[in-house]
Amino acid sequence: MALRFSANLSWLFPELPALPARLEAAAAAGFGAVEAAWPAGCPAQELQAAAERARVRIALLNTPPGDQEAGELGLAAVPGRQAAFRQGLEAAVHYARAVGCPRIHVMAGRVPLGTDRAAVAGEMETTFIENLRYTADLLSQENMIGLLEPINNRITDPRYYLNTPHQAAAILEKVGRPNLKLQLDLFHCQIMDGNLSRNLEMYFPLIGHIQIAQVPGRHEPDSPGELNFPYIFELLESLGYTGYVGCEYAPKGDTLEGLGWLRSYWESRGLQHGGTSKAAK
Repeated sequence: MALRFSANLSWLFPELPALPARLEAAAAAGFGAVEAAWPAGCPAQELQAAAERARVRIALLNTPPGDQEAGELGLAAVPGRQAAFRQGLEAAVHYARAVGCPRIHVMAGRVPLGTDRAAVAGEMETTFIENLRYTADLLSQENMIGLLEPINNRITDPRYYLNTPHQAAAILEKVGRPNLKLQLDLFHCQIMDGNLSRNLEMYFPLIGHIQIAQVPGRHEPDSPGELNFPYIFELLESLGYTGYVGCEYAPKGDTLEGLGWLRSYWESRGLQHGGTSKAAK
């Protein structure tokens, strides 16, 4: 079965200033779904109206980052910020409900400034597990899925708490809730672990969402780099992956011109523009 791709509006179409305009551009490019980080400054009704007009699904949103001026990037694992996390989670659920989004990336957050990672690791894990159980209970009432994304601390974010699929899987096991899943961004996974074939096979039962970008430049999948995406796409198909593949990369130039890789994928699978079957025409 052919893969379904989601345009990450926080990364793609940066030439357009507003999320609704980016959503419409994604739809015109053939995407059937979009995703975004926390959509600050964009009222839910505006994004929902744009999605309805374009007949595009909103596949994923993030929880709010917290106090970005203070260096926060998520709060779920940050000790002492539980009340702010719950407030942000409720805002994310309210927004997701309004736009029909079934998945929320629950951002773990960073090791607090001035603290040693090893010294606070235990307290951060305890905080994370408690907040994730609260999250799972809340999301179960909305028929939503919570996602945990490991972010590499070698290049992208040295202080981010959740860094590897192994760490995320261990936390998911301790939390023990079926509506929490792994969000596997292959860019981060390659930088931290490599061994993508085995990691995809091993963690496949936990995966609720996948994101892609070339390594190390974080550009289009067909840009120069370490990852062989035609092989990876075939592997995901063989594993029976039916979720979305989020395109979370920085276009090297014009976003639309850089989507040749996606048009080639559709053509190679006998699909027309937008990933639908030519026979359905």
